[in-house]
Amino acid sequence: MDLPVMPPVKPMLAKAVPDVPDGDYLYEPKWDGFRCIVFRDGDEVELGSRNEKPLTRYFPEVVEAVKAQLPERCVVDGEIVIAAGKGLDFEALLQRIHPADSRVRMLAETTPAGFVAFDLLALGDESLVERPQAERRQLLEQALGRAEPPVHLTPVTTDPAVAREWFTVFEGAGLDGVIAKPATGAYVPDKRTMLKVKHARTADCVVGGYRWHKSGPVVGSLVLGLYDDEGRLQHVGVAASFPMARRKQLVEELEPYLLGDGEEHPWLGEAMSERAPTSSAGSRWNSGKDLSFVPLRPELVAEVAYDHMEGARFRHTAQLRHFRPDRDAASCTYAQLDRPVLFDLASVLGA
Repeated sequence: MDLPVMPPVKPMLAKAVPDVPDGDYLYEPKWDGFRCIVFRDGDEVELGSRNEKPLTRYFPEVVEAVKAQLPERCVVDGEIVIAAGKGLDFEALLQRIHPADSRVRMLAETTPAGFVAFDLLALGDESLVERPQAERRQLLEQALGRAEPPVHLTPVTTDPAVAREWFTVFEGAGLDGVIAKPATGAYVPDKRTMLKVKHARTADCVVGGYRWHKSGPVVGSLVLGLYDDEGRLQHVGVAASFPMARRKQLVEELEPYLLGDGEEHPWLGEAMSERAPTSSAGSRWNSGKDLSFVPLRPELVAEVAYDHMEGARFRHTAQLRHFRPDRDAASCTYAQLDRPVLFDLASVLGA
């Protein structure tokens, strides 16, 4: 492979802002998949990930689509996604990262992925990273003008009012928010030169336990639960990202909720069930990661901020707002969650 922009390349990033900004921006939907920079030099294709580790072997169908539809020599930034019904399916995407080649091939047929392109870093023998964003977008539209599924060109607008409408309605198709790209900006790898607006909500959750931090005897994350319609406490995710001083404080704050001798816990005895926060397989991304937890009496309620749900769990790590001693843990159910109105993914791609 011999391209003007060679792998690995860390993708350009975005910093969070509370609202869609006005100004000289190109606005795009924020896709919820695997960030991927595609490098193609004839029959040689590499799918680079955000952490610079290749995704190529996990998505053979994307490689074939790239060979069929992308220019002969190019570097394209985008997102690998899986569409299920009218929306995106991130859980199915996670399942695609598997060590067995036979399973990779099987999943490529049963849950095929697609590629959504949103930036052009190189074309032919020319690097485009110093060109303005608006110019790179025009060249991308020309290069992918005849693209067909599973290759897509992300919608774009220069109207902030349209972007705000997308932010509201596209969530129902599984999208993550809106990205604002400075129209005159160059492509700067690994720098937060773009802006992102993501959905933010709160929920009152039961603190079912905690995990230790890797640095020592301080709290790493709170393990959260919600009660389902049958009254069973389901694991919905974790709250983390605490300052070190706060991690130390949490050890003392949580101590009164430690299980006493002979006390039961809804997640003990069923540690291998779907609703418990433990796994004998460990983490999909880090097989050595310890997913065990310190169980707590399910009495403490925490208000947490989250962006959206993926099935029955939080899609991303939640953020602790504060504890709610005024709330009864039994009242922390799925019924409180705000669920977006469904929106057809095909309408997003045709926007």
